Amino acid sequence: MAQVFKVPLVLTPQPEGGYTVTSPVLPELVTEGDTLEEAVSNVKDALEAVIETYEDLKKPFPANLRQDPQDAAIWFEGVVTRP
Repeated sequence: MAQVFKVPLVLTPQPEGGYTVTSPVLPELVTEGDTLEEAVSNVKDALEAVIETYEDLKKPFPANLRQDPQDAAIWFEGVVTRP
């Protein structure tokens, strides 16, 4: 079963266009995209890179970010765009 993580994200519009995505609880997580959809889509790859970095450094990943979808409902906010 896939691992599930609940990670707070900050989407910041850039003056030149596009968006940067960061996380206040994972300072190593930084990605971007030309559109909101692209920026949010890139988070999965960025999070995977952060997890690999933590594993390589033998640094404990914040346990409170892991979620068990079989244990209880997961409350989250998402970005939904409409043309």
